[in-house]
Amino acid sequence: MTRTRTLGTLAVVVGFLAFVEFTSGVLQGYYTPMLSDIARHLGIHDADVNWLEGAQLMLSALVVPAFAKLGDMVGHKRMLLISTAVTAAAALVLPFTDSFGVFLAAWALMGFYVVWLPLEIALIWSRSRRLDGRSSITAKAAGLLVAALEAGAIIGALVGGALIDVLPLTVVLLVPAVLIVVCFFVILFGVTESPEPTGGVFDTVGLVLISLALLCFTGGLSLLRLEGGLSNPLSWAVVALGIVLVIPFVRWELRCQDPLIDVRMFRSPALGPVFLTAGLFGVSVLGAQAPLSTFARTDPTVYGYGLGTSGFATSLIIGVYLVAMIVGALLFPVVARKLSPRRTLMGASVLVGVGFLLFLPFHDAYGQVIANMVVVGLGSGALVAALPAAAASAAPATQTGVATGLTNSVKTVGGAIASCVFGIALLHGVTSAAGGADGTAGSLAGYFTVWIVCGATALAAAVILVFVPKTAFTDRTVEAEIAPVV
Repeated sequence: MTRTRTLGTLAVVVGFLAFVEFTSGVLQGYYTPMLSDIARHLGIHDADVNWLEGAQLMLSALVVPAFAKLGDMVGHKRMLLISTAVTAAAALVLPFTDSFGVFLAAWALMGFYVVWLPLEIALIWSRSRRLDGRSSITAKAAGLLVAALEAGAIIGALVGGALIDVLPLTVVLLVPAVLIVVCFFVILFGVTESPEPTGGVFDTVGLVLISLALLCFTGGLSLLRLEGGLSNPLSWAVVALGIVLVIPFVRWELRCQDPLIDVRMFRSPALGPVFLTAGLFGVSVLGAQAPLSTFARTDPTVYGYGLGTSGFATSLIIGVYLVAMIVGALLFPVVARKLSPRRTLMGASVLVGVGFLLFLPFHDAYGQVIANMVVVGLGSGALVAALPAAAASAAPATQTGVATGLTNSVKTVGGAIASCVFGIALLHGVTSAAGGADGTAGSLAGYFTVWIVCGATALAAAVILVFVPKTAFTDRTVEAEIAPVV
């Protein structure tokens, strides 16, 4: 009876958290159809819209380690509420400013929503601590949360595209802000706090050190993407400084009694490969979507390649991909129960790799691209759900939030590197339109580079996971769970 009551309470919590992830998905899909309208409203060039993505990506890389650690220390629900409040406040600024600087700052602060999924997985893991089949329960919950996220992304893109055609931009920008406010109260009244927070003293020095490293690294990558950035020694120096600054951070964390990130987790035979897989997965899931969209929109009668699709036809490709991700996320716990989580992670990585490598021979027809993206989507959905759940199951009890957050942080870094590399690859040898027009389309060789890199990194992740212990990501005793990583 007690187990049934506990499961029922947990199911209610997962239901409320699914609404939070639905909101997260809406934020990720809603603004895409109106980016050109936002650029006109702010009086900036379309290319400058990339600064919005870059600023939010950079902030998210800084926010996740801090909020994940604080979630373990003072409660995951509490940090969920704070991050949601910041996101809502930032979203409420967007409709009422036409200043690019203010809009950019508010847009970056909306990046706090990236901590929601890691905190939710950690909360579910902690609340299911005394239940049998804890890993399976967390995996199922993660699949439902990711399904809600992708459903939100689809609905957000469709609603955003429809509203921008009939309503003023100010009104359209208010819609997600109101939804986030509702989300805050859903968490406040519908979600119960995770039990037994670890407490401790926050590692401020560690946060400063890793923040400086990430700022330099991601900032340097942004400089490399600017015109002349590759030949500018300053760009490379900033990237190198970011990498070098990791050394004092690691040395401090090894000496710290209550570190921001227990870097020893990277030496764990189960966790290390998960973090590396997350970084390699970030290359495709965060770095390849923009190239896919621009390839689909490229006119083959002018440039000799591409699909020449309309905006709506292009959105259908993305929609099919997101639906495939939902299916992959929901199938992950089912397949994992039959094959083991480790083998399922390997299979998902192989699907992503094969899907992208299929682009090499099959990219000339709309149906071919759709088929490729279905394969990629099935594997990607499984990985989005599986990686934080796997990290939670393999982490020490005092580092659950940190471990799930690290999968997101490392994935973001992988995406930032890929975004830089792919941007440079597509700019190299750009194709000019007939009649001597300025080059505006990425080179076909650049797209081949994108597909090869995405395919190779995903297959490399599958190989890395071969070396994970066979019993990884399965249920452990409470005593084994509390034992530190050495």
